[in-house]
Amino acid sequence: MFISIDEKATSWFSQEFDISKPISIRLFPQYAGFGQKHKGFSLAFSAEYPSNIEFTKEINGITFFVEGNDVWFFEDTETYLTVDDLLEELKVTYKEIA
Repeated sequence: MFISIDEKATSWFSQEFDISKPISIRLFPQYAGFGQKHKGFSLAFSAEYPSNIEFTKEINGITFFVEGNDVWFFEDTETYLTVDDLLEELKVTYKEIA
């Protein structure tokens, strides 16, 4: 499992969640949408405290994490979070690990 969150994405989360730092953002699969990686599932985010951390990454006072029961969504994949400059929205891309 590899998750990359660049500086623009970190700033996007700060603005979108409008919560003072430090905060924790959970990355998890949500049954909705078309999904690029798993049909019927999209990547979702929630500001909450972790309870069963499997992956964590701290950037500029924001702790991004994945719970143990959500690891299946990220296995064998590189996940990249950045911002689409034209739309000013978060952009998620996946690359399968061979």
